[in-house]
Amino acid sequence: MSDDERDRLLAAAVGLREQGRQEEARDRLVELAARLPDDAEVAYQTAWAHDVLGLEADAVPHYQRALKATGPAGPTGLSEADRRGALLGLGSTFRTLGRYEEAVATLRGAVAEFPDDGALRTFLAMALYNTGDHHESARLLLRLLAATSEDPSVQRYRRAIEHYAEDLDATE
Repeated sequence: MSDDERDRLLAAAVGLREQGRQEEARDRLVELAARLPDDAEVAYQTAWAHDVLGLEADAVPHYQRALKATGPAGPTGLSEADRRGALLGLGSTFRTLGRYEEAVATLRGAVAEFPDDGALRTFLAMALYNTGDHHESARLLLRLLAATSEDPSVQRYRRAIEHYAEDLDATE
């Protein structure tokens, strides 16, 4: 398959998803992924198409293939934005499937790679909550709130929020 044909087929499938024609998009992407099993972008879009339809278990191998094909120190295959999306998608999908430890591991790695991404930190906090690590979950969310909130009352107490985020059991 030529690069032009690949690009045309991928764009058409993504366009179908964006038009709300998720089933048709998924069918086309599954077919394209079978023809291009080492294409990270096709694998990512195929995973996304499954997630949109609530087919999380079917999305996992596509996310894994997309991420295996491209890594922080490996060959390029996904843009930085798509890599972030694939990591968030895989971590969130693991959480949805009740695979909490895998969700935490995936999202911890993603946060280490993209430390300024608030969505990754938020999904990590949710996965930590699911594993029973409520203290770490609350700490992450309080830090994120203090750093990103534009609410004047939150900003007024930012230092206190940051302090208590480190030790929620502190009394002073």
